[in-house]
Amino acid sequence: MAKILLKGATLVNEGKEFVADVLIDEKRISKIASSISIDGSVTEINCEGLHLLPGCIDDQVHFREPGLTHKATIQSESRAAVAGGITSFMEMPNTVPNALTQELLEAKYQRAAEVSPANYSFFMGASNDNYEEVMKTNIQNVCGVKIFMGSSTGNMLVDNTNTLEHLFANVPMLIATHCEDEATIRKNLEQYKEQYGEDIPMSAHPLIRSAEACYLSSSKAVELAKKNNTRLHILHISTGIETELFRNDIPLEQKRITAEACVHHLWFSDVDYASKGAWIKWNPAVKTVSDRDRIWEALLDNRIDVIATDHAPHTIEEKQQKYLQAPSGGPLVQHALLAMLDASAHGKIPLVRVVEKMAHAVATCFQIKERGFLREGYFADLVLVDLTKKSTVTKESLLYQCAWSPFEGTTFSSSIEKTFVNGELVYDNGQLTGRQSGERLLFNR
Repeated sequence: MAKILLKGATLVNEGKEFVADVLIDEKRISKIASSISIDGSVTEINCEGLHLLPGCIDDQVHFREPGLTHKATIQSESRAAVAGGITSFMEMPNTVPNALTQELLEAKYQRAAEVSPANYSFFMGASNDNYEEVMKTNIQNVCGVKIFMGSSTGNMLVDNTNTLEHLFANVPMLIATHCEDEATIRKNLEQYKEQYGEDIPMSAHPLIRSAEACYLSSSKAVELAKKNNTRLHILHISTGIETELFRNDIPLEQKRITAEACVHHLWFSDVDYASKGAWIKWNPAVKTVSDRDRIWEALLDNRIDVIATDHAPHTIEEKQQKYLQAPSGGPLVQHALLAMLDASAHGKIPLVRVVEKMAHAVATCFQIKERGFLREGYFADLVLVDLTKKSTVTKESLLYQCAWSPFEGTTFSSSIEKTFVNGELVYDNGQLTGRQSGERLLFNR
């Protein structure tokens, strides 16, 4: 592998911005210094005027393989991810079949090793009756165990109280939860069916999958975690009231309970259902402007620890159906970093905090080995961005297999110039290079 020398980039790392050279050698960052010159074969890239960030780590995606490959594949979506500056992803178990056995889980790793330009990890799925399989999970090479404490999509609802107690008491690794109270959702849905029949408006989604449903489930998860000293990570916080469940008075490294915000809950609100409809239908739902503002507050004061996407594509035809039939979820990995850089450009979040929430904190939260920071000796997962070059989301520019985006027509203030994974250039000025350089994430546990 040829050495690569990045000259004169503005590095954004661990709370600081500074101009430096970076030498990449054998998959890793070999040296960071104000000026580097070396003898011998090296590919030199002029990075003056560009910002160099550690590659983003997305702790929640749904890449739909196996079983749902008409929507997306590991190959298609990981390509979109690196085009968006996401160099590592953690994928969820509600594929078909659900990843509820070690054999099914390992098959996903084998597929990613064949086709993914991004680094990868896959959650082990929990159900009401696979406790023994869950307990076989290797804590050093699997990101965590996923529990759906609300049905969402798939058939993985864990609603047996004894099973939940057993999992929270005994799983020795991070448990990630989807928290929505199923009984509350069903009750609300029946009320709207009585009122509207089959023609429920899309704007009812955050009222059916309500703030109450989210808080009931999240507070239950927090209660179970505190009781059992569980390492709990609550995914996609969508309400203001849930932010009160989390603390910011201790360092992230010491937290046993952490939380995630997703790009769509930071960007959209219920005002957008009128124009976006099912294109912004997610579970948990995009809620009020007040909820969005409070999620931002919690993100900035460190009650919420990381930013992710919950990338979950469906076909255009599926999304164009009426409320009851249109599935929840949408594609986001290609534009998540751009959206947050845009928020930074508009003064909502400092650039160093974008990097913290999308790279550093994810690596710390999951104890990822040697990734997520610009450090000598760490893997060279890097993204070069131009903060002065605007980019518009067009249908032609999309790399998602589903061929749509809730951001279509949006012009972001920045652009992704180059993405490196394990020291290899995988995306270069609008083009994928074709290199499948992704590796399995490992964890310091």
